[in-house]
Order: sequence, then C-alpha cells, then structure tokens
Amino acid sequence: MAPVLTSPLVSTQWLADHLGADELVVLDASVHTVGTGLDTVWRPAHDSYEQHGHVPGAHYADLVTDLSAPHTDVPFTRPGAEQFESAVHALGVTNASTVVVYDDSVGEWSARLWWIFRSFGFDSVAVLDGGFTKWRDEGRPVRIGSSSSAAPAAGQDSFLAGETRELWADHDRVVRATTGEQPAALVLAADESVLGDDHPPVIPGSTPITVGSLVDPATNAYRKGQALADAFAEVIDSEEIVTYCGVGSAACVDALALTVLGHERVQVYDGSLVEWWRLEAGSVAS
Repeated sequence: MAPVLTSPLVSTQWLADHLGADELVVLDASVHTVGTGLDTVWRPAHDSYEQHGHVPGAHYADLVTDLSAPHTDVPFTRPGAEQFESAVHALGVTNASTVVVYDDSVGEWSARLWWIFRSFGFDSVAVLDGGFTKWRDEGRPVRIGSSSSAAPAAGQDSFLAGETRELWADHDRVVRATTGEQPAALVLAADESVLGDDHPPVIPGSTPITVGSLVDPATNAYRKGQALADAFAEVIDSEEIVTYCGVGSAACVDALALTVLGHERVQVYDGSLVEWWRLEAGSVAS
C-alpha cells in the first residue's frame, strides 16, 4: 500500500522512513540555469543527478523537455494531458502511486512538477521539504550513478490524468487583474537578481514575495507557522492570488506555500514574465 500524505510537504525523516515502500515513487526534478533575465538558458540536470548523486531509488524527471510542451514560444509551458500521462508513466507513476518530488535548488522545480501533477487532478504528491540539499547535508544516503530503470513493468497500470483544474492563469487573466476587471493579488516570486539588470517592467500592481522570503537559508526548508504567514501578510486576505516569476517555476514555490497556509484560490501564471514581456513590452525571449 502506498504511503499516505497529509501535507504538500514531507520532511527528510518522513522520506527516510518510507523509502522503498510499495507504490512510492521519488522524482528528482532538478534544472540548472546559466545567465540571468532574457539571457537565461535552462538545462536538464541529469548529469548532475548521476555524477553528484540523488536520493536512492529516485528517478530523474526532465522538466526541460519531457514535462514541458514542445515547440512553444515560452519555456516551460505546461504539457498537455497526453504528454504528461506518457512522461510520468515512463517514470513508474501510476494512479495508485504516492509521489515525492525534490530538486537540488531551493525547491522551485519540484514545486512546479508538484503543481503540474495537481493541475491534472492528482493529489497524492508532495515536495521534499529542503530538497536534496537538506537530505545530503543531514548525511542521509546518496546514490551515485544512474538509478534502476523506471520503465513500467509488463502489466503495470497506466497513469491517467484526472479532470483538469483551473490552477493556471493565462495572459488575459493577468491583464484582467491589472485593470481591475477581475481582481486578484499579483505576486512576483522571482528575485530581481534573477531577472537581470536591464529588464522591462514587471506586471503592474505586483507584490514581491520572493522565494528567499519563504525558505530558511539555514535549512533550505520552508519557513514554518507564523513566519510563513507573515511573508504573505500583504496578500493573504485576497480572494484570489496569481503568482508569477520568470518562467513559472519560483511562482510555484509561492503557490505551494499559500496552499500550506490554506489559501484555496491560487493560480500560477504559466507564461510569467517571459510571455508578459513578449506580449506587453515587445521583448523577445532568447
């Protein structure tokens, strides 16, 4: 029987206690970047997964290619249901699985994959609080090299996406928020240093609540209790909240934190600033 989740986050101790359990699938969703702003290049971190290690038994989930829609103008556009079903089934995920996702950064990539799973109606998924950094720093076991094959066994159940949920905001929704036609608090999750020195204006009316304000630098884990709530003091009472960043990754950290706090009407602007700048400011993503 698959382990039961009670929160969008699981601790390193929880994962250590359940590692190897039936129907538990652990996914490394790390992505590495080079450059800032519109000069950013995103690369799969599979080599690092093999050469620098991963949680034993974890499979590498490629957000750059396998879990993003191909041939789009905006990086990391969410995949369609058929592509998502195929990609996660190839990683050994079925509808009976419990999935734990992590990355080797501050959690933006694992949070994005968590959000994608939920948007396709799959709730038995959580993010490893503190990610691989916390796991490794605590001296927990690390495997070097490739993991065992994630190819589905003969006769293994398939993965079928559930009913699509409205967890994503598009450009038109964000415009309606800026004009007041359909109010929502707009939350910028990306730090200015990531956006570069000479970027076009961010979305008007935004409240900056960066990943750095949500994650404890001493542990790489989310802040707890009132400290987390305090970070969202300016927007937490808004009926609807739309989070965004550069490409819709750090935005998912804010969305996850808001979910932990119990906010039920949160959307992530999937195109985020790459799309906003292209459509509103005439910028072209490299």
